[in-house]
Amino acid sequence: MKRAIAPSDITPMAEYGKQRAERRRAVAALKQNRRISVGPFATFFFETYDTMLHQVHEMLFVEKGGAAQLAGELDAYNPLIPNGRELVATVMLEIDDPARRARELVKLGGIEDTIALQFAGETVKGVPADDQERTDPETGKTSSVHFMRFPFTAAQIAKFRTSGTKAVVAIEHPNYGHMAQMPEAMRAELSKDFD
Repeated sequence: MKRAIAPSDITPMAEYGKQRAERRRAVAALKQNRRISVGPFATFFFETYDTMLHQVHEMLFVEKGGAAQLAGELDAYNPLIPNGRELVATVMLEIDDPARRARELVKLGGIEDTIALQFAGETVKGVPADDQERTDPETGKTSSVHFMRFPFTAAQIAKFRTSGTKAVVAIEHPNYGHMAQMPEAMRAELSKDFD
């Protein structure tokens, strides 16, 4: 499995435009077993090389920045590709109403420090991948988007990969205590992210 997007992996935008609809369908199918809702408004999207490659292509296609834009996109998205010993998730706190969103995000300060994966007697705590997405220390307001790494030991990888292992995504924040069990198809798909 590839662990980083290289400039040579990028399809020229004229060609990508012709392939875009089919590529979007393929990535949507891939994401079905990489997405899980936890509670009323937290959604986890577990990333991989393919999801990040698609994101880079989309950013280049929409923003039309060309070669000048590419380096910045690779700097932004390559760190979100799992390194073979971890899972990486984008966590979205999705609240449509702006006023309610503002109220809820203040109540959820520090939520990024309360996220974990639990399976086979193991707990893998999430670690924020980028300090810019953490809770604002002045307002106590958390971001609506968090990038989380879940670093595994070799023994934890072996347990997680075992067919039929029950895996749970947990948020243990005082104002947002929710858990969701991964479907087996999702656990099996995420197991591919490890070396």
